Amino acid sequence: MKNIKKMLKEDDIGDMGIGAMIVFIAMVLVAGIAASVLIQTANRLEIQAMKTGQQTTNEVATGVGIEDITGEVVGATIGNIAITVSPRSGSMDVDLSNTVVEISNSGTKYILSYDVNSYAAAPDATGVFATAAFPAADNLFGVIVLEDADGSCIAANPVINRGDHVLLTLSSATIFAPGLAQRTDIWGRVIPETGAPGVFAFRTPATYSETIYDLY
Repeated sequence: MKNIKKMLKEDDIGDMGIGAMIVFIAMVLVAGIAASVLIQTANRLEIQAMKTGQQTTNEVATGVGIEDITGEVVGATIGNIAITVSPRSGSMDVDLSNTVVEISNSGTKYILSYDVNSYAAAPDATGVFATAAFPAADNLFGVIVLEDADGSCIAANPVINRGDHVLLTLSSATIFAPGLAQRTDIWGRVIPETGAPGVFAFRTPATYSETIYDLY
């Protein structure tokens, strides 16, 4: 009888050991699967965070700055405007063919896009406003290159980057026919495809006693 009891007890102990081992192995497998899922999720979140951070950095750093705005008096009004722009510090490349110019006299707002036929690789020898780069349409702007060391700003694909300076040319006589009269308030933005726009605002002079005016 004692031998039988001893055998039953040993068998019970063996069953409990096998069961415990099965449970342990199952727990290890579950923990391994859970850890794998967590690691994959963490990796995806890290990659997404890096992409978002880079995009945010580019969005904040990229943009154009307005350096100067000059107007030419034609007849009794300012008939042409030249806006000097350059990329902001740390900016990515800015494609002017995908850039728009907003301009308004508080009565009407116009949206201008790049005109490939109104491009000049340099100002005319007789002056900026003698350059054949001022569009004859009220929805277009042209480009005159002032500085472009790497030759990236070409007619077909005008891209500006670090150190570049260009003029965006507008025919205000066409946009605000017959032109900008005295004491006219103008505001606008140069909006690149990505990044911060360049904002400007100015009032035209009270009298037009000269031909060229620094407006901004």
